[in-house]
Amino acid sequence: MKSISPLENVLKKGLYGDHEDKNESNLTKVKEIKNLLIVQIVQYKNSSSQIKDVSIDGLSLPHEALKVTANSDSRILWCGPKNWLLVSNKKDLLQTVQKSFTENDFAVTDLSHSRAIIELEGENSKEILKKGCPYNFNELRKNNCVNSVFNGITITIDMTNDNPINLRLFALRSFGESLFHSITDACLEEGYKVY
Repeated sequence: MKSISPLENVLKKGLYGDHEDKNESNLTKVKEIKNLLIVQIVQYKNSSSQIKDVSIDGLSLPHEALKVTANSDSRILWCGPKNWLLVSNKKDLLQTVQKSFTENDFAVTDLSHSRAIIELEGENSKEILKKGCPYNFNELRKNNCVNSVFNGITITIDMTNDNPINLRLFALRSFGESLFHSITDACLEEGYKVY
């Protein structure tokens, strides 16, 4: 089965907004991230299973709010008590995850085709999100994540780097185009590059 990108019909590469007479390397970069494995892992309330010893791709499940554990291929985001989101370049990791968590104690759901992912990179990335999101982005650091809204669209924000600032925004696939338009509207003032 062919995978169709959530933003295939709207994402056009180029320079937009107030980009004239500005150094292209200083513009905010906007792109869609595709072909990632996205798995939600939820531990049932009545589960007595201990997760301290569980490791996925060499990563433990984060126990602190808003924290992310990461390596070069995979990231595990804390999304709530006993609720995590695994994001990985390794598509075959799904079988490992399913074997690691018993179905009596955990719900493991493949969300790979149900999410749109937009990445913002550049010094103005946090300022762009401040235009439509109530979260205090001054507190967000590398390997932090937060669930919030952007102009009424529910999103998960994952800060993958802080130099340069790099943020991944996850939204339901059905809201992908609306989120893209909303984000790029917020970028117009300073100019941006879609690549």
